[in-house]
Amino acid sequence: MPPPAYRRVLLHGAEPSKLVALLPNEGITPRPFHPGSCYLEKDEVAVVLADEAVVAHMGQAPPGDLGEGADRLGVVATAHLPRATDAFWKARHHFSLPEGAEHEHAARAVRSVFRTLEERASAARARHQLAERTEQIQALVEVGIALSAETDPRRLLEMTLTRARGLTGADAGALSLVETTEDGDRLRFVLAQNDSIPNLDVVEQTLPIQESSLAGYVAKTGKMLNLPDVRAIPPDAPYRFDDRIDQKHGYRSRSMLVVPLATPGGRIVGVLQLLNRKRRAMPDNTATTAFIRVEVVPFDESSEDLVRTFAAQAAVALENRRLTENIQKLFEGFVSAAVTAIEQRDPTTSGHSERVARLACGLAEAADRVSQGPLAPVKVTWEDLRELRYAAVLHDFGKVGVREHVLVKARKLPPETYLLMESRFEQAILSAAAEVWEQAAREGWSQKKVAEAIAGRKGILDRAWHAIRRADEPSLLQAEIGEEVAQLAEMRFRDASGADTALVRPEEVALLSIPQGSLSALERKEIESHVTQSFRFLCKIPWTPDLARVPDWAYAHHEKLDGSGYPRKLAADQIPHPVRMLTISDIFDALAARDRPYKKAVPHDRALDILRAEARRGKIDPDLLQLFIDAKIYETALANV
Repeated sequence: MPPPAYRRVLLHGAEPSKLVALLPNEGITPRPFHPGSCYLEKDEVAVVLADEAVVAHMGQAPPGDLGEGADRLGVVATAHLPRATDAFWKARHHFSLPEGAEHEHAARAVRSVFRTLEERASAARARHQLAERTEQIQALVEVGIALSAETDPRRLLEMTLTRARGLTGADAGALSLVETTEDGDRLRFVLAQNDSIPNLDVVEQTLPIQESSLAGYVAKTGKMLNLPDVRAIPPDAPYRFDDRIDQKHGYRSRSMLVVPLATPGGRIVGVLQLLNRKRRAMPDNTATTAFIRVEVVPFDESSEDLVRTFAAQAAVALENRRLTENIQKLFEGFVSAAVTAIEQRDPTTSGHSERVARLACGLAEAADRVSQGPLAPVKVTWEDLRELRYAAVLHDFGKVGVREHVLVKARKLPPETYLLMESRFEQAILSAAAEVWEQAAREGWSQKKVAEAIAGRKGILDRAWHAIRRADEPSLLQAEIGEEVAQLAEMRFRDASGADTALVRPEEVALLSIPQGSLSALERKEIESHVTQSFRFLCKIPWTPDLARVPDWAYAHHEKLDGSGYPRKLAADQIPHPVRMLTISDIFDALAARDRPYKKAVPHDRALDILRAEARRGKIDPDLLQLFIDAKIYETALANV
């Protein structure tokens, strides 16, 4: 690569026309010398011709902020430099010519110093470019790592735009994403930043992917646009610049770089717009328009290369985030379908899982806000809430493996058993009537006595049947009902074949003697098995590390602090706080939700009384229950359900 061409500037005090005339092919531009204002452009080298007019000023003050230009300035003295001259000038003093020296000698000296400065500047520029490229590569690596690590969608967008602006020195920028709608792909404007307008208020909006707009053109063609001045777009270009924000805020948009965010497969996922590349950082309290007129420069090839690489990284990060969101939606759909499958088997519990999830998460958030007392150490992160929600929503999924007649059993007697018993009682009534008529025939009873005998036998059977119906209700067994059920086991009748048969069979007596609820010991064991089946099902799902506790939390939702729960009879120290929250929420909703075939819904205050009794017996966490009551979680969490 040929060495870069530098513009040569001769800083002087007196008119150097003769000297410049002796250097006709050197490309020298004379410029009057002013102390404190020797600013050099990055492609300029300068020689200060220290004649008498310049020497008179050189001791007053060194040049102003030269930035990187300090090493590109040298001094050729044609007058005596006083000892008091600042060290800045002495360090750049190359030649001292005697007073009255010929112009030819001064010309050779100036030419020689220019060559020395150019060689030095070229070496410095190479070192600077290498250092700059190294910093850019390091920055790209860091940006790539940061983009890959960011999981929050909004922070990812903000980081993408902020880092792109930082890499190029852009004063402002905007980010748009391609989204698929029923009408085809559109470009959604999602984010804008502007250092000169800190409180920039931009509303999200969509626009068609058409070549008439800058972002639409880039999204449609996949080509980068580098515009030195957006107000000077050629008339034959298909796109135009929208200056509405400029007009609203008094801003002056000039240089712009519009870059497609394309995945390795070529899919355009968005468009990045970088605006007004700044030469230096914008000073505070500077009028925006005036600053831009002086400080804004076009985006160079280095900026293009840098942003092109960055855009590829950002596109991959955004695409990965989109795929992650799609997977999340897919999983949410699967969870919803799983819950629907449960609820379709038992429609009376419809909504239970979602309500329990809301209650448990609401209680967890309330516990996280507690700053003192027994619950102060309980802290719940966003990841904890996600795990708790999934555990709550899926805690009953194992019920899909429970036989339906057990799952929805409304009475102690199965329907088919009830019908058989009802038929047996009808047969017993007929049999009792037949026995009365037989006895009446043998003993010559009157019709009145026959009728009274039949009515008496039927009354006994009717009372027995009413006792069965009362005992069949899934409630606490009353003493008198228990005695009646025990007496039923002694009753017998003559069946259709004439055989003496028990009116109520032993297994039916056992069912009617269930002390609480509607399930027998075997049926209750089958219902309780849903916890283990839920755990086995959830263990089949390849949970990510941040959701790894979902199976265990769902597995423990029927455990009690006193070790009386099921299926593992865990002790209190084995039951984490999220599971305790889930347990309280599950019990409350089971009590207070709508009527079920085997029970009536109870009012909230009655449900809370039952929970308090459970806490007094050491079965559930009393502190969490009190917070559940005090914070009215059952009202706030279910307000919109």
